Amino acid sequence: MTERGISRREFAKSAVAIGGTAALAACLDRGSGTVPDGTDDPASLPERQHAWDESLATDDAGNHRLSRHHVLLLLEYTGDGTPSDADREQVETALRDLERAYEWSTEGLLFTLGYSPAYFDRFEADVAGVDLPEPTALAPFEDPEFDTPDALLHLASDDERVVIEAEEALEGNREAANGHEMTATFEGVLREADRRTGFVGAGLPAENQDVDGVPDSEPVPDDAPLFMGFKSGFDGNQASEDRVTVDSGPFAGGTTQHLSKIRLQLQQWYEQESQDQRVSKMFCPAHAAEDRVEGVGENLGTDSGVGECPEDVVESSRREGVAGHAQKAARARDGDSPLILRRDFDSTDGGEAGVHFLSLQQSIADFVGTKQAMNGTDVAEDSAVGQRVNNGILQYMTVRRRGNYLLPPRSLRALPPADPA
Repeated sequence: MTERGISRREFAKSAVAIGGTAALAACLDRGSGTVPDGTDDPASLPERQHAWDESLATDDAGNHRLSRHHVLLLLEYTGDGTPSDADREQVETALRDLERAYEWSTEGLLFTLGYSPAYFDRFEADVAGVDLPEPTALAPFEDPEFDTPDALLHLASDDERVVIEAEEALEGNREAANGHEMTATFEGVLREADRRTGFVGAGLPAENQDVDGVPDSEPVPDDAPLFMGFKSGFDGNQASEDRVTVDSGPFAGGTTQHLSKIRLQLQQWYEQESQDQRVSKMFCPAHAAEDRVEGVGENLGTDSGVGECPEDVVESSRREGVAGHAQKAARARDGDSPLILRRDFDSTDGGEAGVHFLSLQQSIADFVGTKQAMNGTDVAEDSAVGQRVNNGILQYMTVRRRGNYLLPPRSLRALPPADPA
């Protein structure tokens, strides 16, 4: 704890959420060691923007551990018509400057830049080789607004200074990043339309649970990496980076990205549900009956164990009166592989407990199929389980916004045409 009675982790979350030059100055005043420099050799970096796994840290079980601090910048192209070569060069130079400034790692900076259907609408051609539909509501009980800015920049780092400084540098508010000169910025080409922030990692949710949507009793476990109190993102239950990569066409090496902004309401989750009930709804009833989950679930290793849940979810739900979230989602597979790679994180944007659910998949249809499995509409129709009540964790979540994006390969990341051929 500091002399002000606020932990460094809580300060870091607050600083990232606030952003701007004042927050960065406060972070720099506190200091937290040296940030590793990047590289002058772009060829040494992966062609896939979403190739993060080799640069992520791992937990004790070997699961890839997502960076702790995140900034999402929704951006509008400021030009008229299609982007010029000069605008593309400016954006690419600014991104290369970041790669020189920060190591491609959780200790440095990881980032992706993707483009929405609205961006590609300015071109006469359709997006070549990739189906990129407009976002839609994906359940009968949701009524989200849709994100329509042109681009989405995702910045991620274990060091809060890095995501704030990188943002400020791109916006032209700093002449240097990590001591390296910024020779170009996004100024005059891409402007901020919205800003979202978040965090993931043991201790962060508990330290930041004084928000709407979480009971005043401060029930979030101290070692939980997410507000709902359980570990997520087990490697064994994730699609691989290879599986989510576009494998043909001019955007081969890229992927598609879905982003949902979700509000959490956890009063009943913590004040009325027992630990066994929470385990049943997050995983499956068999996990609760057989005490498979200890605490936040670290004992599960690299696999949530959904393969040990009853395969027939509808029949299980008729018998148990509840369907598990992971149990339902596991039905969306290609052979033995899940369809999506989750890189979601919690948020306190707007003073509310929330989740920015960010997923990568080869096609948006893969996300839609996975979400339909999560909805459990068939379970509600053929058992006593409700459309939301006792149907996984649906009753604790409200989808506020949805957006779809294409993450091009690195060589096409700067304002790409719809058909690069």
